Amino acid sequence: MSEETSDADRFLALVAAAQDRDARLTAIQAGLLVAADLNIACDSRSFARRLGIAHALVLRELDALAEHEDKLEIVKRDPRTMRVFYRWARS
Repeated sequence: MSEETSDADRFLALVAAAQDRDARLTAIQAGLLVAADLNIACDSRSFARRLGIAHALVLRELDALAEHEDKLEIVKRDPRTMRVFYRWARS
């Protein structure tokens, strides 16, 4: 088993665990939290690129997560690129 595969498996396991703790989280929202916690991606465009999903979808999920949860904090928005920088708000 390659290291890249095991990293992906670990990431997916952590996403599933986050969803188990909070059933309201979508897979993308849980992924955003895990990625922020592990410093895998701390902005929307990097997250979208690393996971191969549309940036617009990530932006929508990120806004929903930041609006309804205190788990994620928006740090900065770049109006030119639409990139949103975020961090996990540890309580």
